[in-house]
Amino acid sequence: MKKILVPTDFSDTAEHALKIAAQLAKKHDSEIYLLHMLELPLQLIDPVGGGSSQNLPESIFFMKLAHQRFAKLMARPFLKDIKVHETVMFHQAFEGIMEVSQEYKCDMIIMGSHGASGFKEMFIGSNTEKVVRTSTIPVLVIKNEHENFEVENFIFATDADINSKKTLEAAYEFSKLTESKFHILFINTPNNFITSNEVRKRIENFVLDTSVKDYTIHIYNDVSVEKGILNFALKKQKTLIGIGTHGHKGLAHFFNGSISEDLVNHAKMPVVTFKIV
Repeated sequence: MKKILVPTDFSDTAEHALKIAAQLAKKHDSEIYLLHMLELPLQLIDPVGGGSSQNLPESIFFMKLAHQRFAKLMARPFLKDIKVHETVMFHQAFEGIMEVSQEYKCDMIIMGSHGASGFKEMFIGSNTEKVVRTSTIPVLVIKNEHENFEVENFIFATDADINSKKTLEAAYEFSKLTESKFHILFINTPNNFITSNEVRKRIENFVLDTSVKDYTIHIYNDVSVEKGILNFALKKQKTLIGIGTHGHKGLAHFFNGSISEDLVNHAKMPVVTFKIV
């Protein structure tokens, strides 16, 4: 993990994400790409004259303001001795985040989330949702401030689909980066009940021929997959939840449905997502 992208709107929530990025960067000798998107109103852009929005007085003002905020942020003690690339773009936030992550070949994205009022209220509108759904690299969503980002238990919730082995390996590699115990979690629900023996056979086949070596299997019964993941996670200390995503189809499909956006919204602990390929 050499390049970490952190989008920011200079809010406290975004700074929580940056603090965790800084801790990971120091631990793994990584660089941080700190990105701020300036989404100017369309009326400030002159499509007739073909001029760039960056030449407008209004855009220059907002650019200077962004750099002032960057300067203040860069002075934070937690960023000392870390190589941080300051990037300001005139772009729609979601498109800009994805563009920068691809241009600089970032290894992961760390984003802040308020998470109280649904995805629509998350970082820069609904952009966290869009990034989570479409990113080809892991996305770590942060809710709260962590003075010391220590992960003891990495819980990878899965339906053990053998077509998702690469996602399993990506999650396992991430757990090693955080030096945490790797838990494979399968949620049984009343409408989609599978016996424990069947689940274990499915997971063993899921893990077969992968790089995953040290793990613990958990089978947890609950009324829904989302509640099962959250309730199980609450039983562990210093927990990070990992899930797979199906791109534009939304969060990973479990059984005959999909994990609700409430999982990311209601989880007290951080959540990291991985593209299912």
